[in-house]
Amino acid sequence: MKTSDFDFELPAERIAQRPAEPRDSARLLDLRDGISDRIVRELPDLLNPESLLIVNDTRVIPAQLEGCRGEGRMSVTLHKRLTDTEWLAFARPAKRLRPGDRIDFAEGFSAEVIARGEGGEAHLRFDMAADAFRDALMRYGRTPLPPYIKRGDGPDGQDAHDYQTMFAAREGAVAAPTAGLHFTPELMAGLTAADMEIATVTLHVGAGTFLPVTVEDVQDHKMHAEYGEVDAATAARINAARAAGRPVVSIGTTALRVLESAVDAEGHVAAFRGDTRLFCVPGYEFRAVDQLFTNFHLPRSTLFMLVCAFAGTDHMRTAYAHAITEQYRFFSYGDATLLKRA
Repeated sequence: MKTSDFDFELPAERIAQRPAEPRDSARLLDLRDGISDRIVRELPDLLNPESLLIVNDTRVIPAQLEGCRGEGRMSVTLHKRLTDTEWLAFARPAKRLRPGDRIDFAEGFSAEVIARGEGGEAHLRFDMAADAFRDALMRYGRTPLPPYIKRGDGPDGQDAHDYQTMFAAREGAVAAPTAGLHFTPELMAGLTAADMEIATVTLHVGAGTFLPVTVEDVQDHKMHAEYGEVDAATAARINAARAAGRPVVSIGTTALRVLESAVDAEGHVAAFRGDTRLFCVPGYEFRAVDQLFTNFHLPRSTLFMLVCAFAGTDHMRTAYAHAITEQYRFFSYGDATLLKRA
């Protein structure tokens, strides 16, 4: 299977630079039975009554830092927590970065390079107590917007609000679970009135989620590890819903990936806590959920491969072509799709 099989041309003007206002006014392409143009706020009417919706409660931290290594400037994006004060990060420029180097971000806020990895990755240790590190990160860090959202002077105060879902509770993500960005209190009230339930899981989304696949053969791609949790209560609710024939709907690919990391071959979901490197490509057999609500994804990305695996490659290619023609908005701040498991 070739990475080029998942490529498509997207006009630059189709990449959303700000979210819809209000958030649930974004467009929704319903792909469960054919192709139907909808609006996100119609979800209570589109989903089956008594559906169980699974949302990701991770909270984005200000993981983008600017610092100095000697006389040279460094840009650092934290992407995976190792301990309270140690992180894996993408550093630029990383060519001359060596173990033992120090990167200074502000007075009293610095990190030592413990090791270097591939693709500009570095293992950093911050020389401070955990509480002091968190305080410094909140003070000096910036919202880690993906590179396709263009800001001349970097992320602004509006992004700090916009790039966070209403479910955000547990700090640790360095990228938003973007399907959740569409939800509002008004939409939630409509879902509740339609007898739908909400359950939460956690997947601390890493920056590697949005990286394009650069290898020719898809199977050669190495996924970055992301930490996730499914608690016993949520697992029990999912199993009960499946047993009763109630649809389980994943709000986003991040929730789907942690659920698929917690499910067994018979479709039984168990409590889960740990890292996942799950990579879903066509041929993967999904067991945990019935439907998927998700944004439009990048060409050649692991997320576009995932939705092709979930709903069918030909169907997704046709749907994306329709979305481009009909001027849907793409990526993190863009519009949404609703899929059923093929």
